[in-house]
Amino acid sequence: MNSTVKTILMWVCMITCLVFVFQFVVKGSNTGHDSAISLSNLMDDADKGKVAEITVNGTEVTGKYRDSKEQFHTTIPANYPDMYKVLREKGVNITVKDQNNNAWFAILLQIAPFALILGIMIFFLRQMQSGGNKAMSFGKSRARLLSLQQKKVTFKDVAGVDEAKEELKEIIEFLRESAKFQRLGGRIPKGVLLVGPPGTGKTLLARAVAGEANVPFFSISGSDFVEMFVGVGASRVRDLFEQGKKNAPCIIFIDEIDAVGRHRGAGLGGGHDEREQTLNQLLVEMDGFESNDGVILVAATNRPDVLDPALLRPGRFDRRVMVGRPDVRGREEVLRVHAKKVPLSEDVNLNVLARGTPGFSGADLANMVNEAALAAARYNRKSVHMYDFEVAKDKVLMGAERKSMLLTDEEKKVTAYHEAGHALVAAIRDHADPLHKVTIIPRGMALGVTMQLPEDDRHTVTKDYLETQLAILMGGRCAEEIFLKKITTGAGNDIERATELSRRMVCEYGMSDLGPLTFGKKEGGEIFLGREITQHRDFSDDTAKQIDFAVRNFVDLGYKSAYSILDTHQDAMHRMAVALLERETIDAAEIKMIINGDELPPMKSALAHAEPNTADTQKVLKPEGGRAPGFGEGRPSPA
Repeated sequence: MNSTVKTILMWVCMITCLVFVFQFVVKGSNTGHDSAISLSNLMDDADKGKVAEITVNGTEVTGKYRDSKEQFHTTIPANYPDMYKVLREKGVNITVKDQNNNAWFAILLQIAPFALILGIMIFFLRQMQSGGNKAMSFGKSRARLLSLQQKKVTFKDVAGVDEAKEELKEIIEFLRESAKFQRLGGRIPKGVLLVGPPGTGKTLLARAVAGEANVPFFSISGSDFVEMFVGVGASRVRDLFEQGKKNAPCIIFIDEIDAVGRHRGAGLGGGHDEREQTLNQLLVEMDGFESNDGVILVAATNRPDVLDPALLRPGRFDRRVMVGRPDVRGREEVLRVHAKKVPLSEDVNLNVLARGTPGFSGADLANMVNEAALAAARYNRKSVHMYDFEVAKDKVLMGAERKSMLLTDEEKKVTAYHEAGHALVAAIRDHADPLHKVTIIPRGMALGVTMQLPEDDRHTVTKDYLETQLAILMGGRCAEEIFLKKITTGAGNDIERATELSRRMVCEYGMSDLGPLTFGKKEGGEIFLGREITQHRDFSDDTAKQIDFAVRNFVDLGYKSAYSILDTHQDAMHRMAVALLERETIDAAEIKMIINGDELPPMKSALAHAEPNTADTQKVLKPEGGRAPGFGEGRPSPA
């Protein structure tokens, strides 16, 4: 039974007992049908011979009349001997009780109200401190101690971040066998900062550390420190480390530490800002006069640029572990971890999926596996096919299909030629990433998508590659001009991206005739919500004109290259546009066949990917009109 429920039941029983005792005492002293009379009335009734007997208990007098069963009670002075003399003369039976016999009841009656009020106050104070609302426990830490009953996450459940796992395994070994390291003069690290983009598994790594380490593990979010009350954050930091010292050796994990560790001086409250006081206390606890031996702080953030330098120095966060997006091998390992929970078909090749998902984080891959499972369940399949993974990958990369969006035939034609222009330039130009597929089915905010997938993960790119990207971006506009003899707004985003890329090539990468120089120093504006990147102009007006000319020159080169390619391959452009209008989606193999002038194979639908000998499945997969749900009619078999 819950401790709070036990406490409530205990107080209910206590109050009930007090009520019963009170009623018993009152009834014991006032039994029967009694009435209150004055002392004068009592003496008058005694003179008339109406009083049969009385009972004296201190100053309280109760009695009975001779002619009726009615009782009465009154109060007499402490010393009134004449009353007894008169009553004896009138034949009244007098009984005097020892006042000490009922002393405990009198005391209980006097202190019961006070004890009841005090008990209720103590009960509500305890509830406010330890209950769900914690209204009075402002200064107490909200860190949660990992329970042994919870499902453990181990390093076997974490993939694609081998270097980070090795760093954290060493931390666990420090805690288990600290003497091995101290024998050579080494000291245990005080803090480990996990840094990486969102979705790369920083929190999952911390949970794996908790599962692997046989030491107490406290978990708290950075936002749990700061409240509306002044001094609460610093108090919670002190309480958190006090708990850590009592349970040393232990690990304390702070998720999203940038919520409390933001650069000092960036707030509107100056030096007395509540966040800064919390950060100051955190700095002192991590490396101050008092020793915190055996307490290791592990923190995670995706904004290391806004953290205070004093928090990042050695002695506080001794190690900074980068948790980046996984490479091809890492993505395959991540897919294997998530695919364990999903029944896979024999045609699923996780290596192909890993190579086709560059730039995906662990969360993206988990989402893709989940979307594939949902797609297979939608068609009542018994296992997840490669086709389902392809549909899920396209959904994650390009957005969900918007089949309800009605386009006119003219808009479809414009979109087909626009996307064909992008695809043909990407297929003809050197230094371009291989094409994956082209679709004119609206996805996300776009009416059509041309998708490229690099063969390998890129860490640096060349000038030739960037110039090719500019030509591909200009392909859509050039196709509209050449084949439709008009300009539409469809190239707006392409032009914006091309201009931004060209400006970065000139101002950041030093790829123009202006030489290896950077223009426009970036500065961080220290604002309350973070650092806003502003561009500081550190060049003359004449240089600005040269920069504008260089930017325009890169875009013009890309435009001329795309125009030349499309004008030279007009037949291939027409065939590709027609294929897009018929099939809505074409893949890399079909694009190659179109460029070579080969005839395309018949269209296949999702029916080809159904489970064999399942009539119910085929009935679901073949809607009216024979078109496969979930993708265009031209979706080929991924086998």
